Amino acid sequence: MLIEQYYVDGIAHLSYVVGGKKSCVVVDPKRDVDDYLAAARRLGLTITHILETHLHADFISGHMDLARRTGAKIYAPRSGKCGYDHVAVGDGDSFDVEDMHVEVLDTPGHTPDGVCYVFTDRSRGDEPAAVFTGDTLFVGDVGRPDLFPGRGDELASQLFDNLHGKILKLPDACLVYPAHGAGSLCGKAMGAMRISTIGYERRFNPALRHATEAEFKEALLSGMPEAPDHFARCSKINRRGPALVAEMRAPRPVSPGELQKLAEQGHTVLDVRDYAAFGGAHVPGAFNIDAAHNFSTFAGWLLPADRPIVLVAASNGQVDELATMLRRVGLDDVVGYLDGGMSPWIVGGMPIDHIPTATIREVGGWCEQGRRPMTILDVRAKGEWDTSHIDGAVHMPLPATRAEHGKIDRDATTVLVCKSGARASTAGSILQRNGFKDLAVMAGGMTAWTAAGLVPECATCALTHGPRTHY
Repeated sequence: MLIEQYYVDGIAHLSYVVGGKKSCVVVDPKRDVDDYLAAARRLGLTITHILETHLHADFISGHMDLARRTGAKIYAPRSGKCGYDHVAVGDGDSFDVEDMHVEVLDTPGHTPDGVCYVFTDRSRGDEPAAVFTGDTLFVGDVGRPDLFPGRGDELASQLFDNLHGKILKLPDACLVYPAHGAGSLCGKAMGAMRISTIGYERRFNPALRHATEAEFKEALLSGMPEAPDHFARCSKINRRGPALVAEMRAPRPVSPGELQKLAEQGHTVLDVRDYAAFGGAHVPGAFNIDAAHNFSTFAGWLLPADRPIVLVAASNGQVDELATMLRRVGLDDVVGYLDGGMSPWIVGGMPIDHIPTATIREVGGWCEQGRRPMTILDVRAKGEWDTSHIDGAVHMPLPATRAEHGKIDRDATTVLVCKSGARASTAGSILQRNGFKDLAVMAGGMTAWTAAGLVPECATCALTHGPRTHY
């Protein structure tokens, strides 16, 4: 039995190819499936099975595209009631792939429909060799049970029972392959390692060391990060079966004049450049989500799902990858991109907006002088804010700026702060779309502020291999 792991940065998604001598299985495929097809060709294997552990909330699965391109059967949880052609599985079901025997465990808790797939490699032994746990058990964490309103307590109880009554009954040497790694918002505090064993998790996973269900639930249901808007949308899409990527049109190049008309018609203009470039000059009304900073998550979370998207990128060469990252969170209607980036827009005499940057020294001086009406708006997550922040700053996590911007004084200068500047610029683009005029992004964010010794170092920012999805 051969296992290859595939990682998607930004959403911290993990998927797998499990190979035998002639056949292979793909577990929880990402939406862009070419990597699995290439792996099968390289290994000389035929993809015969596609296994879904649950209705994924944070990304759109590639099971439909992979099945169409390979003829492989899709196996999905019976309790998921999926609307596409599949083999429905649950407790007590099993099947063989050459020498590999696969048993299915019902493990609801993170979602009501979760299952785990236990693989025994009979060419080597009769004990389970690996378990693909989906979002039930992670390295150093377990799946969050709070994604279904009003059902958190119920799902947490089920999760506790299934972890201790089923998964931890597996042998200590059994390898654990989860569907996410550090940085995913499907858990609270996943470890940096991307595989583990049952024995190691039994001993060192904090979520598994609570003596009682009550202690487990109290710890798990407190301090959970906010669930992004697209989680519910992605689950529904995955249940009914996503549209096929192979049948989607590629984004087309548009001129400045065309872009202006599309914006007037209600299309979303999405500028993916960094905060310095966006702040210098951008299309009025554009959203700014930096392509290098958890782009898929923030796009799925913040952008209107019912409007076509036109991209403004640093170069035309980015467009295909950007469209792929948007499709991963169900934003399929990427109709075009500004041909040549902002330069043609600028030299064409089109209208331009700005959000200036301010250095930490400038902001520090403004704080000390107190000579100008100013709001320092910190848009980081609560855990980051609780660790350290600028005295006198106002805390409003980035997603909240969409609905709560009315609480901010429009007559004052609003200085936007995050870890580096990327989220601050996104928040600035949202505020600007809502009529704010006097905005500035603090360059370098709290990373620069900390480096200057103005506050203690943020524990989250200091982690070498910590979460990549700071929201």
